[in-house]
Amino acid sequence: MSQIPWLDDSLEFPELSSALTDPDGLLAAGGDLSPERIVAAYKKGIFPWFSDDQPILWWSPDPRCVVFPNKLHISKSLRKKLNKQLFTVTFDQDFPAVIQRCADSRDDETSTWITDDMLEAYIALHDLGVAHSVESWLDGELVGGLYGLAIGRCFFGESMFSSATDASKVAFVHLCNQLKSWGYQIIDCQVENPHLLTLGAETIQRSEFQTILTQNIDTLPPSHTWQLNWKWEKGNSSA
Repeated sequence: MSQIPWLDDSLEFPELSSALTDPDGLLAAGGDLSPERIVAAYKKGIFPWFSDDQPILWWSPDPRCVVFPNKLHISKSLRKKLNKQLFTVTFDQDFPAVIQRCADSRDDETSTWITDDMLEAYIALHDLGVAHSVESWLDGELVGGLYGLAIGRCFFGESMFSSATDASKVAFVHLCNQLKSWGYQIIDCQVENPHLLTLGAETIQRSEFQTILTQNIDTLPPSHTWQLNWKWEKGNSSA
């Protein structure tokens, strides 16, 4: 791994243009996972991602995978699942359980990145009202969900899990439409994967992502409490 800057006690990060291309987006190492540093990072388009045997690593990949709430794609099969209304969807009902299930559900290649320190850091952010969860329930059991950070008019998705077919996708549809109704402009998905692409995710250049953040990260959406009030209606054609 090429030499990268080591963070000190300040909350400053290197310029994103200095991020490595191999591995894509690696920007810096060190620092801590305090709420102040994590929020400062996300506001600049940077996020932590590391395993237990590594120092804290900070990333800003180029290109960036995002979903624009007004461009959400719902496949015919997912629409059928939504119309059946099998799942009950909630916000912030059980954040610790969601992030723990996300950690438990990773495959061998990625299983270590939601470390105990990461769990504690994001639960602390949830307690501060910055990190939020979306849950899908089936017969009273938590079967899917996701979590991320809400800053300004941007939502930074972190991870999702599903133990029932389409449970996390149903959660994402509700999140996306609720965010759209609140005036959020973008959902950051960090790095593309096939699951996200089916929901309308796309990649944009890091410079465009930075511009979107600059325009929206310090602009608050209309006042709202983090409660789900958008509801899927059978036959919905606008979502």
